[in-house]
Amino acid sequence: MPEKIVISPDYAGKRADIIFSELFTNFSRSQIRKYIKQGDILINEEQFKPSRLLNGGEIATFHIPAPEPIEAEAENIPINIIFQNSDFIVINKPAGIVVHAGAGVSSGTLVNALLFHCSDLSGIGGKVRPGIVHRLDKDTSGIIVAAKNDYSHSHLAGQFKDRTVKKEYLAIVRGVIKEESGSFSSIIGRHKNNRIKMSSNTTAGRDSLTEWMVLKRFRKATLVRVIPKTGRTHQIRVHFSENGFPLLCDSLYGNKKSDTEVDKNISSTLNRHALHAYKLGFNDPREGKYLEFRAEIPDDFNNALNLLEKNTQSKK
Repeated sequence: MPEKIVISPDYAGKRADIIFSELFTNFSRSQIRKYIKQGDILINEEQFKPSRLLNGGEIATFHIPAPEPIEAEAENIPINIIFQNSDFIVINKPAGIVVHAGAGVSSGTLVNALLFHCSDLSGIGGKVRPGIVHRLDKDTSGIIVAAKNDYSHSHLAGQFKDRTVKKEYLAIVRGVIKEESGSFSSIIGRHKNNRIKMSSNTTAGRDSLTEWMVLKRFRKATLVRVIPKTGRTHQIRVHFSENGFPLLCDSLYGNKKSDTEVDKNISSTLNRHALHAYKLGFNDPREGKYLEFRAEIPDDFNNALNLLEKNTQSKK
C-alpha cells in the first residue's frame, strides 16, 4: 500500500529532494532523487522535479518498493564483529575469506556471512544486501566496514572517495629497510603482460601513494606500519614489491630470485601474505562524529613475528 503524508509548513521554501531525504533517513539524497524521477514519489498525485520548492500542505504519496532479496544466500559463517549499529557494521575479516562473490566464487563470502548475522539490513539500491564500500584481498586480514542502508552507504562511500577515511595496516616485508619512514608513489594499473597482477608497468594506471614507518627490524625482515593514501587494487603489495621489499609469503608479488629463506621458515604458521588491516577511522554517517576502530592482530601474524624474533635473537 502506498504511504501518504502531509508536508509540514515547517518545510516551506525547501527543495523536495532535501525534504524527503530528511523524512526518510534510510535513503540517501541520490536515492530519493531516483525515486522522484521514476514517479515512485508524487506530490498531489503528480510527478515533479527533485528541485521543486514546496510550500507546506502538499500531500506526498510514496510508492517506494520494498527491497528485493539478492541471489546470495545467508550463511552461518563465523565473523568477528567489532561494532555495529543500525547504519553500519565493522568486522575483523579473517584471512582466506573473499569479501563478495566473483568469478568462480558464489558462496562462503563475507557478504554471505553478513546476510546471516545482520537482521536489520534495510536495503542498498533496492536490494536487501550489505553495502560494501571498500574491499580487502582474500588473504588480507583485518578491519572492514559495511553499510546497512542507502543513507550510510552513500555517506561512507563518499568519505572513501574523498580520501578522508584513515586506514592503517601492518605488514611484514622481506629485507631490512634502513630508513625509518618514507613513501612510495607510482601509477598502478593492470600489468601489461600478466593480467592477474597489478603493476606500474601498465598502459592505463592511476596515481597511488603509500606512506610507511618502520616498527621493528628482524634479521631478514621488517615490520612496518603502512598508511595508504589512495586505494588502488593490491596497492601495498605492489609498492613494496616494486621497491625491493615484497611482503612475506606473497606468492603473487614475491621476487622469486631473492632469498626465500625467511618465507620458508614462516610458511608453516603464515600461509598467506603478511598484511593486516589494523585501523580504520571515519565519520559516523548520521551524527558526523569521528570514529576509530582497531582489529586485533590474528594468531598467524603474531606467530610469524615471534618466529622472526627468535630467529633474530639466535643469530646474535
